[in-house]
Amino acid sequence: MINDLIQVEKSNNIGKITFNNGDWNILNIAMMKQINEALESFINDQSLKAVVIDHNGRSFSAGVDVGEHMGDLAPKMLKEFHSMFKKLNRLKCPTIASVKGAALGGGCEVAVFCDMVFASEKAKFGQPEIKVGVFPPISVLIFPYLTGHKKAYELLLQGETISANEAHRLGLVNHVFPVDSYEQEFFKFLEKFNKLSTVVLQHTKKAIRLGFVNDFDSQIDKVEEYYLNELMKTDDANEGLKAFVEKRTPEWKNH
Repeated sequence: MINDLIQVEKSNNIGKITFNNGDWNILNIAMMKQINEALESFINDQSLKAVVIDHNGRSFSAGVDVGEHMGDLAPKMLKEFHSMFKKLNRLKCPTIASVKGAALGGGCEVAVFCDMVFASEKAKFGQPEIKVGVFPPISVLIFPYLTGHKKAYELLLQGETISANEAHRLGLVNHVFPVDSYEQEFFKFLEKFNKLSTVVLQHTKKAIRLGFVNDFDSQIDKVEEYYLNELMKTDDANEGLKAFVEKRTPEWKNH
């Protein structure tokens, strides 16, 4: 099934959502609504052995539409954005991100929130939000668990982009494959799921996540409230976003 901004399909017990919003796959509200509809359709499908998040275009996703971070759109955008992660968290089967280009900002958050991440050698990852005066709500929750606190502070407070191999070394990525053999290697990995019990896959995933995310919905609601009621009330958050849209260097007031 092809929507405007994503493609949705199911084959051999594998569900797949493919980002299809141009080269950069910017996550705007319209696209996130389509993703949420697709995820909702997969949640109650007991036949699925895995769900893959893939992409067309150069980038997995260069992040959320910055213009929708501002003004009255910000709460609506965050609601749709965080709904994706709540639904990903509710999926009983394993989730796998297939990253063949840049996964930045909200795109990085979608990728690394998946249970597993596979990347081509050309892929790169980063959370540059700090440079435009905000922080990534999902990654502030999960990066400390995935990379350890020390590296999480560095990645989130500096906002630098890292290579696929560096992401692999830090534990954000499972495997990095050469570009020429990427699709074959990824297909071979997916095929292994069809040799396994669907119900046992589901129970094993649930058991793993019992020690990972405790009441995730409540945690992200608290971060969302803090983001809107504390961060977005600062002059610098609004200046950083405005400067990005206007393609200029922000003039920080430090309050």
